[in-house]
Amino acid sequence: GIIYIMNRSIEKSISKNEFMKKILRLKTTLYSLIIILFLLLAYFLIPFPVPIKRTLFSVVVILGFIFFMLGIILTFMAKKEKGKLKLFLMLTGISAIAPFIFSILHNLFYGLAITFENFELIFEILSASFFIIAIIVAPIMFVVGIVGSLVFLRASQSG
Repeated sequence: GIIYIMNRSIEKSISKNEFMKKILRLKTTLYSLIIILFLLLAYFLIPFPVPIKRTLFSVVVILGFIFFMLGIILTFMAKKEKGKLKLFLMLTGISAIAPFIFSILHNLFYGLAITFENFELIFEILSASFFIIAIIVAPIMFVVGIVGSLVFLRASQSG
């Protein structure tokens, strides 16, 4: 009797401890993505003098790589979740990966449009579509994913 009750309370405390660690890892990843996004936006939107932009470019490349890798990590972390939290975490992770992939596809199809004049219209349409996804759609998805993820994380933490 009493040993069973003690074992159950130990199991619950361990599982609650693991749950809190998982929430902390998810929040750390999400907040890291937000901070890196703001740093990247600052680089591109604030009109720094050209010498400063050149100096900071290598930092921006590293931040972009970290942003991309955190998106991949978050996508894998999201696979273990359930329900709407999983949906929003996946949306956030994929939208952090998307700008890199779709900008490469944009440049690839732009180059193909120049190289193969017979298919120029098709390649230009694809190039423009991938550009719009990389520059407009993915950031909007990222904001929706971050907000939804944080709301559902808070709800799962309190409930």
